[in-house]
Amino acid sequence: MRLRQFGSDGMTVPEIGLGCWQLGGGWRDDWDNDIAQQTLATAYAAGVRFIDTADVYGDGASERSIGQFLARHQDPALVVATKLGRAGIYPDGYTRAAVREATLRSIDRLGVQALDLTQLHCVPTDVLRGGHVFDWLRELQQEGLIKRWGASVESVEEGLICLQQPGLASLQVIFNLFRQKPAEELLPRAAAQQVGIIVRLPLASGLLGGKITRATTFRPDDHRHFNRDGQAFNVGETFAGLELERGIAATESVAALVPAGLSMAQMALRWILDHDAVSVVIPGASSPAQVQANVAAAGVPPLPAALHAALADVYRTQVRDFIRGPY
Repeated sequence: MRLRQFGSDGMTVPEIGLGCWQLGGGWRDDWDNDIAQQTLATAYAAGVRFIDTADVYGDGASERSIGQFLARHQDPALVVATKLGRAGIYPDGYTRAAVREATLRSIDRLGVQALDLTQLHCVPTDVLRGGHVFDWLRELQQEGLIKRWGASVESVEEGLICLQQPGLASLQVIFNLFRQKPAEELLPRAAAQQVGIIVRLPLASGLLGGKITRATTFRPDDHRHFNRDGQAFNVGETFAGLELERGIAATESVAALVPAGLSMAQMALRWILDHDAVSVVIPGASSPAQVQANVAAAGVPPLPAALHAALADVYRTQVRDFIRGPY
């Protein structure tokens, strides 16, 4: 895989990483650590060296599984990014002590001396705007508990607020064929400031994987069921903020544009990688086979300009004006 610059301190990472929200099971499932270890091992063998998790995933189980993997893979090129700010803090518990305690718990679960990267996990806009939370992260960095810090955000507005903070290493954003707005201003600004861009939900909760149809059903504990209209958290985290029926219709238009020899998922991932401001894409995977399919997208050549134009037209006519939630 191609290495891409991540931040301003000279670090580079392979362009396909691993998102660990669903690692080893669905949201709120009991953690299947055997599957987690197999998935991590497959990703590592395929060249993945960037793993993204959060303290809230599986109530810490994701970090513990990754910690077990790290104990057997002492590789300085392996970067583990975690997040804080939801578990026991959201929505109004943001204090210096709470941020420090969350950091120490992540260090313990991962079994490391210092976090490679910690990120604010979709904290309220007013907290970002207030700025104190960034000062607390700087203190932790000066203390040597974290090497870098960034923020996972829900909207372009929040990303632009974060870019005003000196020392910001990265922004994690929702960016895909159905969420193209970040390319207009946020990505160019981040590139100019040498801030890394981590892309989450690259397949729009599976819509752009090409397998969800009008007949598809989801388990009650799957966020694509219980958060379909934003009942539990920001609706933009599920199906890119689109109503499912509208999302499926747009997906059918995208399917008609997939070049021969590619899957829809490979085309969707390649579309993201065609944006040079992107540092790493972190598709999720709940099995080793999914990891291998995701990594294969790195070998796909850049998409032709005509295809980019056609995909932009689908977004402009069928998606842009129908996205719900902060964007």
